[in-house]
Amino acid sequence: MTLTPDIRTETAYDEMEALSVGALWRHLDNLFPGEPPARAVPFHWSYRALRPYMMHFADALSIEDAQRRVLMLVNPGMRDTSATVTGLYAGIQIILPGEQAQAHRHSANAFRYIIEGSGAYTTVSGERVHMNPGDLLLTPGWHWHDHYHEGEGPMTWLDGLDFPLVNSLDTAFFELYSDAAQKASVPDDLSSLQFIHGRLNPTWIGERTDASPIGNYPWAETERAFSAIAEHASGSEVDGISLEYTNPWTGGPVMPTMSCRVQRLVPGFHGVPRRHTAATILHVVRGEGRTVVNDQEFAWGEKDVLVVPSWASYRHVNDSMTDDAVLFAYSNEPVVKALGLYRDELV
Repeated sequence: MTLTPDIRTETAYDEMEALSVGALWRHLDNLFPGEPPARAVPFHWSYRALRPYMMHFADALSIEDAQRRVLMLVNPGMRDTSATVTGLYAGIQIILPGEQAQAHRHSANAFRYIIEGSGAYTTVSGERVHMNPGDLLLTPGWHWHDHYHEGEGPMTWLDGLDFPLVNSLDTAFFELYSDAAQKASVPDDLSSLQFIHGRLNPTWIGERTDASPIGNYPWAETERAFSAIAEHASGSEVDGISLEYTNPWTGGPVMPTMSCRVQRLVPGFHGVPRRHTAATILHVVRGEGRTVVNDQEFAWGEKDVLVVPSWASYRHVNDSMTDDAVLFAYSNEPVVKALGLYRDELV
C-alpha cells in the first residue's frame, strides 16, 4: 500500500529542504561523530614575529580610532568566529604612555595576563588595578573597565575572553561608558589587598560571586608559591608543577567559563602525552621548550602563544638542563565539566 502516492523519493529531499526540513538518516555521521571534530587546529604564534606589527600600529593608529589596539590570534580553522580555540579568544593588546582606552562593558568574561611594560592600570567597576609582567587581572562579564598608561614605554598584555562561547549562545551585549574613563570609587588594588592571603577571606563581604572577586593575582605571589614548593613536589607527569588561580569564595575556577593555571616545567622535563576535552590556550611566561600536539611539534620561546584543541594529544618538553620553563594556560574546562562532557586520558 502506498501511503503518499503524490510524493516521490527522487524529489522529496528538495521539497523538504524548501520547507526547512532535513532527513536525519542522511546526517547521522556529521551530527553524532565518533570523536570531537577537529575544527580548531593546533597553532603557534611567535611573539617576536608579532611585536613589530604591534609597534607599527601603536604609531599608525590612535587609541581613539581603535578603542582597543589588539592583534587577534585567530585559529586558521575558526576564522568565521574569530576564535583562537573552541569557545575562547586570545589577543595581544598594546597601549602607549598617556593613552586612555575608552571605558566599556560586555557580556563576555575577560582577563589580562601582563606581558611587558609597567606604569599602566585598568579600572574595573571603580577599582584601579595596577599592571606588572606576570600579573593576572580579571574583568568579569558586564563590569565597566578602561585602561590608562601613566608610565613610560609600551605596555602589552594577553587578552583572554570567552566571547566565542557567548556569541554562539546569542547572549552577547555591549555598552560604552558615558565618559572615556571611570572615576575611582575604592582604594587602588583593594580586591587584591583584601583577598590575596592564602585561605584567609574577609568575613564582612557578604556577596559571593561566580567570578573571583580578586582584581589582580600578582606575579610576586605566584613566584612565591613556586619558590615555597621548590623541589618538595614532583607535580604532574603531564603538566609539571601546575597551580590553578582560584575563586576564594568557591575554591573553583576564577570565572564560570574559564580556568586559569600556571605551570612550572623543571629543567629536563619530558611530559607524558595526554588528551582531554577542554580546549586550551598557552602563553610562555619564561623559558624555551616545545610542545607536541597530535604528533606536530611546536618550538616555543618567551611570550609566545599556542593552542591545544579539544581531544588533541599534547606533551610538553623543557630541553634545558639548567633553566625552568613557565607556561600560563587557560581553558574552557569549567563549561565542559558543568555540562558533564569532560573526558581525559593518557595516550
